[in-house]
Amino acid sequence: MILCCGEALIDMLPVDGGAFAPHAGGAVFNTAIALGRLGAPTGFFSGLSADFMGDILRAKLAEARVDTSLSVTADRPCTLAFVQLVDGQARYAFYDEGTAGRLLSVADLPNVTAQALFFGGISLVVEPCGATYEALMQREAGKRVLMIDPNIRPGFVRDEAGYRARLGRMLAIADIVKLSLEDLDWLAPDGREAFVQGLLDGGTALVLLTDGSVGATAITQTRRVFEPARKVSVVDTVGAGDTFNAGVLDSLQKATALSRARLRELDETTIRDALRRGASAAAVTVSRAGANPPWPSELMD
Repeated sequence: MILCCGEALIDMLPVDGGAFAPHAGGAVFNTAIALGRLGAPTGFFSGLSADFMGDILRAKLAEARVDTSLSVTADRPCTLAFVQLVDGQARYAFYDEGTAGRLLSVADLPNVTAQALFFGGISLVVEPCGATYEALMQREAGKRVLMIDPNIRPGFVRDEAGYRARLGRMLAIADIVKLSLEDLDWLAPDGREAFVQGLLDGGTALVLLTDGSVGATAITQTRRVFEPARKVSVVDTVGAGDTFNAGVLDSLQKATALSRARLRELDETTIRDALRRGASAAAVTVSRAGANPPWPSELMD
């Protein structure tokens, strides 16, 4: 099983007339949904509201066959993210005070038997949930595959020094790191290549760099593989990177390469297959509104 650890929220997406419509979302939630739809055994660990918005999230997870038994249900509100689309690109305004997701604590940490754990998103920015997810990742380091996609939203960051320090600690123990070029520039304004090499030298087995409509590059200590993005009519980019993550993880799992040992000896075919799965899945997501990952029959390869 792949356990996705992080936020679930309600995306308020714009509709005609200046109104907003609720849709289940959140970076880590989207990855869990995409993994479940692709057929990978998937679990989800987060704080979920007991209210009707939490019911929306649980229903979507159940529909994708994602196991939520490790999640914590709390009588607190659900995080909201109002989305503004500018030329198909999403901008966000988050409302997160006192929510079920944000108040997840170290006392809520579950026992884990999953093959791999995935972390990321805005849940790493704020307290106490940020410290909770970091504690889980630190606890499981060296025991199972750890992947992180920070999916950095600078406008949501209030304590930049603290956030940078947390990301530094979590990146240092990750087996797989996925960064958009925007994330990479925020983390390493003085040099992309040196930062990536530092991750690899520190023990990361696989670094994935995504460049929107251009494509994605996978980098290991011995290989660099590029896969172009699929050419599709883009409706919006909500959930694109999250779906890419799921495609990569699903491919690695199906290739029996989702172990700490196997990740450190990946051949080019396995890497390229993973990139293609990620690119194909992401292409479906960007071709329709909101974070709506594909089922296997919808993949474009």
